[in-house]
Amino acid sequence: MTTLLTDTLIVMPAFNEEESVAAVVAEVFSKLPGVSVLVVDDGSTDETASQAQIAGATVIRLPFNLGVGGAMRAGFKYALAHDFRNVVQVDSDGQHDPTGVTQLLEELRTCDLVLGARFAGQGDYTVRGPRRWAMVVLARIVSSLANTRLSDTTSGFRATGPRAVRLFAEHYPAEYLGDTIESLVIAARAGCTIRQIPVAMRPRAGGIPSHNPLKSAAYLGRAGMALLIALMRPRVPLTSGASPS
Repeated sequence: MTTLLTDTLIVMPAFNEEESVAAVVAEVFSKLPGVSVLVVDDGSTDETASQAQIAGATVIRLPFNLGVGGAMRAGFKYALAHDFRNVVQVDSDGQHDPTGVTQLLEELRTCDLVLGARFAGQGDYTVRGPRRWAMVVLARIVSSLANTRLSDTTSGFRATGPRAVRLFAEHYPAEYLGDTIESLVIAARAGCTIRQIPVAMRPRAGGIPSHNPLKSAAYLGRAGMALLIALMRPRVPLTSGASPS
């Protein structure tokens, strides 16, 4: 596990997360000794970048807000440029427990992409209404494309291995929901092996949630559009290189 951690870059997209980011970075370093942390400050107008630096993270500052997809693509490019084999996305608001990273990385030994699934039997995280309906439909469609059972295709807690890191450094989508749904479709159609393991979610440590009731009401249509866009894009082949090991 020590080698896995030293080969891994934790990427945290962060937009106005000054209340929580330093504590999350500190917790990651405490629970995952030897790992590297990159905070991608996605155009924040508060002290997110300085708080992350004080906590010991490397920080990239984007000139304006690109969304999670744009921030993650910057993270994948950084990982590729600095010879990290694996990338794990961790939310900067404290909802992801860093102890789950070790489980994701262990599963990553035999596949290209591992999702931390919130609806797979661990924890009490629930979603209701249109968002939940969309998640169920999306999970079934993407499961068929990926040839595996997935229950949480919109999870942002995920680990990416070497082949998928190279793929995502060039082709990670920046559109709304593209960082979750479309990225899975791109990976599946490129031939990546995708799996999921159950994880528990925690309450936000601070900041403002990215969804509110009005946004949730529009989630179903937006999710369907994201899937349609993903299916309309041409397939992207995997580049040659090391397979999961």
